[in-house]
Amino acid sequence: MQQPSLDLKAWIRQAAAGMGFDICGIAPPVVPEQDRQRYLLWLQQGLYGEMRYMERHERQDLRQLLPSIRSVICVAMVYHTGHPLSTNCSDPNRGWISRYAWGEDYHGILQERLEKLLEELRTFVNCPFDAKIYVDTGPVLERALAQAAGLGWIGKNTCLIHPNTGSWFFLGEILTSLELEPDQPVTDHCGTCTRCIEACPTGAITQPYVLDARRCISYLTVELRGTIPEELRSDMGRHVFGCDICQDVCPWNGKALVSHLPAFQPRSEESVFSVPSDLSGSQKAPASTFNPPLDWLASLTEEEFRRLFRKSAVKRARHSTSLMALSLSKGYRGLLRNVTVAIGNSRQQKYRPILERLAQLPDPIIQEHARWALGRLEK
Repeated sequence: MQQPSLDLKAWIRQAAAGMGFDICGIAPPVVPEQDRQRYLLWLQQGLYGEMRYMERHERQDLRQLLPSIRSVICVAMVYHTGHPLSTNCSDPNRGWISRYAWGEDYHGILQERLEKLLEELRTFVNCPFDAKIYVDTGPVLERALAQAAGLGWIGKNTCLIHPNTGSWFFLGEILTSLELEPDQPVTDHCGTCTRCIEACPTGAITQPYVLDARRCISYLTVELRGTIPEELRSDMGRHVFGCDICQDVCPWNGKALVSHLPAFQPRSEESVFSVPSDLSGSQKAPASTFNPPLDWLASLTEEEFRRLFRKSAVKRARHSTSLMALSLSKGYRGLLRNVTVAIGNSRQQKYRPILERLAQLPDPIIQEHARWALGRLEK
């Protein structure tokens, strides 16, 4: 027999905390109408670019994912590690990888912990019920559900923001047939602040709460498969994978929680492969996924790339698959394409040999971006 709802909710929160989740709440089994309409309008305007998976209309109706659904357990896990913000790192010789991708791929980390939470929940309830787990991998409007569950509000930069933890956290959900009392949504605390809108280099936040993904640096460096629009390249600066700017300038992240989970810490070349020494015999300081040197990224072989970013979100970067480029993996091609743009934006003449080498690779997209970057050095 199912436990009383309030007692079960208290147990779920405690169990989620024991699994390492920083926030847990319960949402009703429906997508809030306001969020549903906003999603449909976003689709209608074509602001999702090449992310065709966003067209899956199961996002509107959770019953298409789990017909017996009666509640949604929403969790959040902080990934902010306390390292300097991208807005405080301005060395043109270094690229920027979004902090969510510094360590291990969060999908597996949250999936494993949610599976364990669900396993313990089944033992505690001691009666059969239906459930499905999602971690940014299915047609779920997770920010809307998390907002309904009281995990925060959707800010003007379209990120979920919690008043005590900020916005640097990953989300996961358990859709379940258990009937649980929903939590109350958190009210919007953005007020009159427009820092995220003003700080976006490419103007991707076209108005409060509206993101044109086609202009977003995260989309351009991660999701876009082919050629980056030339008119946006110079505004991408030194970003080679994702972007943190709209979160870096958010006042609510000034007191964000810090995660000490080893899996979310930056990876270094020292921990992946041996670090070479200079001619004097002293060991070179290891580079890492935090604020990495551009020449180091550009010099990575495909094997070194695989080892450095093994089980990392960086390997999920998309890139076109042409017949001429089948010898290069998608993630590796995507990184090289993005690095050429960052090198071009650095305006550092010392990188000319690197760009000339990349312009000779058997990949038409990398060739074109490398030639563009060489033109930037000329200017």
